[in-house]
Amino acid sequence: MKSTLDKFFYPKSIAVVGATEKSEKIGYAVLRNLLAGGFKGAVYPVNPKYNTVLKQKCYARLKDLPEAPDVAVFTVPAALTPGLMKDCKQARVECAIVLSAGFNESGAEGEELFRELRRQAAANGVRLIGPNCLGLVTPAIGLNATFAPTMPPAGRVAFISQSGALGAAVLDWAADKKVGFSHFVSIGSTADIDFDHLIDYFGSDSRTACILIYMESLSNARRFMSAARAFARSKPIVVLKAGASVQG
Repeated sequence: MKSTLDKFFYPKSIAVVGATEKSEKIGYAVLRNLLAGGFKGAVYPVNPKYNTVLKQKCYARLKDLPEAPDVAVFTVPAALTPGLMKDCKQARVECAIVLSAGFNESGAEGEELFRELRRQAAANGVRLIGPNCLGLVTPAIGLNATFAPTMPPAGRVAFISQSGALGAAVLDWAADKKVGFSHFVSIGSTADIDFDHLIDYFGSDSRTACILIYMESLSNARRFMSAARAFARSKPIVVLKAGASVQG
């Protein structure tokens, strides 16, 4: 798992599936942030509707890229995303971030889409962060693979947020107050990669001295506690658990 998460947090190349020239769209914001944040790796817009996006050559499909990107960021509608996992296999993409909403947070139809996304990802050898998430940030390498407009400075705290909205607010606050993070990741609905994977990873990460978690729900308490116990003595793990009620 470490080598997989290294690809997520220290990629050499990223594809943005659903990149667009429409400034109100998530695909525009993610591509803009990757190009403007100081990330030195290759960035590939993917959208059959464009020849170029933000002055970058745009490719129709993942399989058309000149190399296999370390990460594909999906900003297309939820209904299209499960089928695109097959494109990942053809393009030898092993890591994907699914920002799209409209999955298990949106009723029975979305729940079925969520299950299909998990099935297709597993069948095509793709590890997922998300769906319905904000993305991730590694300030030390200028990586902002989110649609949030600001990036905090580099620091020693790894922040895992289940809520994209709260994550975006904290990133804005941190940038304003000059509070640094080693990494930020929004995990959304956790179709695949969950708290325990990330605690294991950040627990062994030399850039990280403390792990901060904003948690809305916990699907596997046993795995979470096992991971937390392994590292809590050497690195503080601070968890804020939101209430389960509407008010919470």
